[in-house]
Amino acid sequence: MKQWREKLDKRNKAVLISGNIPRQLFFLALPMIAGMLGLVIFNLTDTFFVGRLGSEQLAALSFTFPVVMVINSFSVGIGIGAGALISRYVGEENHYKVVRLTSDSLILGFIFVLMIAVTGLLTVRPLFTLLGARGVVLDYINDYMSIWYFGTFMVVITMIGNNIIRALGDTKTPGLIMMISAGINLILDPLLIFGIWIFPRMGIQGAALTTVLSRSLVTVVALYVLHFQRRLISYHKVSIKEILISWKEVLHIGIPSASIRLALPVGSGIITRLLASQGPLIVAGFGVATRIEFFSLAPINALSSVMSPFTGQNLGAGKIDRVKQGKRIGHRFSLVIGGFLAVLLAIFARPVAVIFNDNPQVVSTIVLYLRIVPVSYGLAGTLYISSSILNVFRKPYQAAGLMGLQIFGFYIPFAFLGNYLFGHAGVFASLSFSYIMTGLIAYELVRKEIRKLQKKLPSLKKNKASEEYEVPPFPAEG
Repeated sequence: MKQWREKLDKRNKAVLISGNIPRQLFFLALPMIAGMLGLVIFNLTDTFFVGRLGSEQLAALSFTFPVVMVINSFSVGIGIGAGALISRYVGEENHYKVVRLTSDSLILGFIFVLMIAVTGLLTVRPLFTLLGARGVVLDYINDYMSIWYFGTFMVVITMIGNNIIRALGDTKTPGLIMMISAGINLILDPLLIFGIWIFPRMGIQGAALTTVLSRSLVTVVALYVLHFQRRLISYHKVSIKEILISWKEVLHIGIPSASIRLALPVGSGIITRLLASQGPLIVAGFGVATRIEFFSLAPINALSSVMSPFTGQNLGAGKIDRVKQGKRIGHRFSLVIGGFLAVLLAIFARPVAVIFNDNPQVVSTIVLYLRIVPVSYGLAGTLYISSSILNVFRKPYQAAGLMGLQIFGFYIPFAFLGNYLFGHAGVFASLSFSYIMTGLIAYELVRKEIRKLQKKLPSLKKNKASEEYEVPPFPAEG
């Protein structure tokens, strides 16, 4: 037992509780930038090739987005909950809890997948008829989802697994997994959709099968890392009560995180409907601008994602000063990156806009957006970073509340006012204003929470020498 404890300690020791903080954050974020861009490429590849089949197939794929988004949101929520907790237990050197939470989170994900897959397969036509699909479009949806639901296990487990691996301080593996998935999807999509070389022509079913196959491979990689490299998947028999405790901990953070992710498209839909009153070209320009924004914000989003493992490991180790310093450096990085992006996009707004469309009104809308909204990117990053830190502090409702405040407290109300006074320029200005205000509030909230933790620091520290953890048995190696 002691032998396995030593091996487990060595494989999963906290790697972020010492060393140069700016350097650590930079090299943690770098692979995540590549991974996030890979995720974007993955989604754009499906849209591009399915669009070549025809408008009905593209419409069918569009109808599936809300359902896929709901499933992905809950999967990411479970992953965020597991990652936030595991990073703290890694810092505490409580390896039994790391193993338990890893195993129990994957079990929770599997049960979630089973429920979704069975329910989804039985309700494809009724559900999408309710969403407005008819005729041949509904047939294409049935063709796509009847395959996609069988691959739900791969989608969900990969998302949870990536968050767990990241919590250990390893962002290279999740980033590589996302890039590999995008590469496989890019290669197989045209082969299976159009029947190139020895492959049969499967149409929209080919797109679904490609998603399943590409996710399957990276799921195997994620599980291999967790089981064989990290030895974190346990088959040790435990009580149902202990599993339920793990699920409760994970869902306490996961459900608010998933809920706010589901609220994001609702807010986006309200803004789109508001802009629609000014004509379809304004909406088109807004849609293109937000896609450019998604690419531009990849460094800031990557930085916010790595703040969770960094904060968790140091908090678990009782190193509140490093948590405080990491938060401060993260915010500075965000402000610098945001300022750079604001200047860059302001200068190149028009050349970038004409790449996507040559209609003067569409181009002017894109340019206007890219010269108004990016001035707030630095504080938008502060908001995202603060939300990640609060999840690790086990303050998920505060984290979700900040995001909800940004959308429903500032953005949407001021967008209606701005639209009335200044048209779509007022809507864009309201988004910038919402990021600035919520970013400042988030910064102050996290600062207060860190002060509270500093006062509690003596009670957070544990006598490691007196602790004994029951490490589950593993099969012998070699």
